[in-house]
Amino acid sequence: MKDHQLKFIDKHFLILFVIIFLSACKNVSIESPAEPYIKVLGIAQDAGFPQAQCNKKCCKDLWDNLSLREKVSSIALVDPTSNASWIFDATPDFKDQLHLLEKFSKTQLKGIFLTHAHIGHYTGLMQLGREAMGAKQMPVYCKERMKNYLTNNGPWSQLVTLKNIHLRSLDSTVQLSKDLKVKAFEVPHRDEYSETVGFEIYIRDKRIIFIPDIDKWNLWESSIIDLIKDSDRLYLDGTFFANGEIPNRDMSQIPHPFIEESISHFSKLSSEDKDKIHFIHFNHTNPVLNTHSTESQKVLNHGFHLAREGDIYLPFKP
Repeated sequence: MKDHQLKFIDKHFLILFVIIFLSACKNVSIESPAEPYIKVLGIAQDAGFPQAQCNKKCCKDLWDNLSLREKVSSIALVDPTSNASWIFDATPDFKDQLHLLEKFSKTQLKGIFLTHAHIGHYTGLMQLGREAMGAKQMPVYCKERMKNYLTNNGPWSQLVTLKNIHLRSLDSTVQLSKDLKVKAFEVPHRDEYSETVGFEIYIRDKRIIFIPDIDKWNLWESSIIDLIKDSDRLYLDGTFFANGEIPNRDMSQIPHPFIEESISHFSKLSSEDKDKIHFIHFNHTNPVLNTHSTESQKVLNHGFHLAREGDIYLPFKP
């Protein structure tokens, strides 16, 4: 056999070995950290990925391949030291996200923090009702308008009446333990039924920011640049990659900061500050859902990150 034929066989044997090795790695069980951490439970926009009745290129392959689907945007704060966890936003995928969280972390759900009253962020509360979990006084943290909405509108009001949930105020810092606390801050968004908030999550002195939904950065009275510099990890609205992503629709009516705009807006940040940013809450049309897309690579090449389900942020590594 000629040398070039041997090299061809060796090359393809190596590729086959790498494929088998990587496939095996997917099934390796990763143990939950012993210190408090953040875990990403989902990355998609409210309606998920794929989206109902979408048979376009972005979604068509996902209907027959469950492994390609993405759950709706949510993160969890996990404290193994107290066997407790808290979920941020009760999504339509809540039951699956809770199951995976409990299976991975071996902790008990101690509360839910809500950002606002759009379908991807609170409708998972239905899983707490008597038709499902039949929860007992599950703490649900929200601002005043959100609290009033849940209290005075069915079917959510039934959760309150039957004491499946216990609505708790976000008007001040919530001290979860000696090392953990959460603080809400309002952000501009389409507030039809409630205000919209982002969250500061503190693990000791480390500050994590969660803003899955916000209007354009320049419409916010606070400085996102200052917030980035003063924080350790940020999960920021990445709903759309660029203008024109949804044909035949006025995207000014859904004024999220496009990822392209954020890249430009954050361009003068240091590489250290850019490294803190993880975009999340991707619409089904957003090309960054494809990890191999040129758009995904562009985000990474500029020093930013794209949140992926299962990601863990461990502020204090052993």
